[in-house]
Amino acid sequence: MPSSAPSTTSRGATVSFEFSDARFLEVIRMIEDYRLDIRTVTMGISLIGCTRGSMEATAQAVYDRVTERARDLVPVCQGIERELGIPIVNKRISVSPIALVAAGVDGSPVEIARALDRAASELGVNFVGGYSALVEKGGTTADKRLIYSIPEALSETNQVCSSVNVASSRAGINMNAVAKMGEIVKEAAEVTADRSSIACAKLVVFANAVGDNPFMAGAFHGIEEPDTVISVGVSGPGVVDNAIAPLKGATLNEIAEEIKKAAFKITRAGQLVGTMAAERLGVPFGIVDLSLAPTAEMGDSVAHVLERMGLDQVGTHGTTAALALLNDAVKKGGMMACSRVGGLSGSFIPVSEDKGMIDAVHSGAISMDKLEAMTSICSVGFDMIAIPGDTSAELIAGMIADEAAIGVMNHKTTASRLIPVPGTKPGDEVNFGGLLGYAPVIPVNTVGNDQFIHRGGFIPAPVHGFRN
Repeated sequence: MPSSAPSTTSRGATVSFEFSDARFLEVIRMIEDYRLDIRTVTMGISLIGCTRGSMEATAQAVYDRVTERARDLVPVCQGIERELGIPIVNKRISVSPIALVAAGVDGSPVEIARALDRAASELGVNFVGGYSALVEKGGTTADKRLIYSIPEALSETNQVCSSVNVASSRAGINMNAVAKMGEIVKEAAEVTADRSSIACAKLVVFANAVGDNPFMAGAFHGIEEPDTVISVGVSGPGVVDNAIAPLKGATLNEIAEEIKKAAFKITRAGQLVGTMAAERLGVPFGIVDLSLAPTAEMGDSVAHVLERMGLDQVGTHGTTAALALLNDAVKKGGMMACSRVGGLSGSFIPVSEDKGMIDAVHSGAISMDKLEAMTSICSVGFDMIAIPGDTSAELIAGMIADEAAIGVMNHKTTASRLIPVPGTKPGDEVNFGGLLGYAPVIPVNTVGNDQFIHRGGFIPAPVHGFRN
């Protein structure tokens, strides 16, 4: 007999999602044996209209709006988990870039960060993203004030995440902002040195940031989005790994076909969960982000999927090609399984959150240079990478600029989440806890670049960035 998962819509109608016995058992097997989960259900909330005459009043208005709109987010997700048996690992919130909300108001935007942290604790969500500024063409007074406050905001809060967009294919790269973010990353590491520089794990520097990304730490609610929206980020590296495990003598195109089928199944689960959550919360359903998101647990690694294709260890020659195959197949399979695809939608390779990546750094099979090459293919960039504590702000800015250049020239989102933990050297290990995992400190190129970074100005947009 078929099993079903009924869902009540905001209008009181009932929707039934039917599964055959075979499909139902297959989903259970993916959950229990291959670590299938929904990595995040993220509610995006517009804070436009929350600006008041003082920063204190603005912070209170932000708190009131977030707690009012997201009051049922966690209970609804927990109900869906029980009903479907599909784990929803994180329940999160993204908000409008706080630099916009705090514009024209005297005082420090850190007050808003504290209000968001209180709201997150009250609601029981894991993270709130959106302590953000968009400065690819230059920064307003409010943008600059927020950027300068990031170390304080992230050191004083537990669940607030921050992001700054410094480049786009249309605008080029704001090298003044890049240089400043090198300094901000260093300062954030130092003020939380007693906590493994955790502030840097909650800070992302983007090129071509998108406003519908459900993943942290880079999520913010874009100004083009509706007042409130639900989006979903799927997981499933273990499901993909299991799908291609039997294909011992298969060609690479046969592997690609099998990955597409697995991605379809994973994304279908995300579409189901997102639709049910949106209906029960009475808000629009936004997108499914197709990104394969790993964890540091065995059996949940993107790197191991690449190794299953025939690489002795990720990082060897051919790694970037294998990642290209994986990324493309995941997108092709996932796009057929849901109504709207968005966010970053690719494969994540965060070093501290992927067991195979951690092992490759330990063995020396992977380097910063290879990671940079892989980011021309993957969803993000230098992600959750622990680097030596004495790495200069200029070298960090250079890494950010390199990632931004890859994004700008290729019309894709790239990002840097770099963690220069004070007192560490290559080979040391840093533990960030929970899903953030742990990471060996990776060596960096120490040849100076100070003069280049201190020139400032802008790297112009490429000619193919003008498409009108």
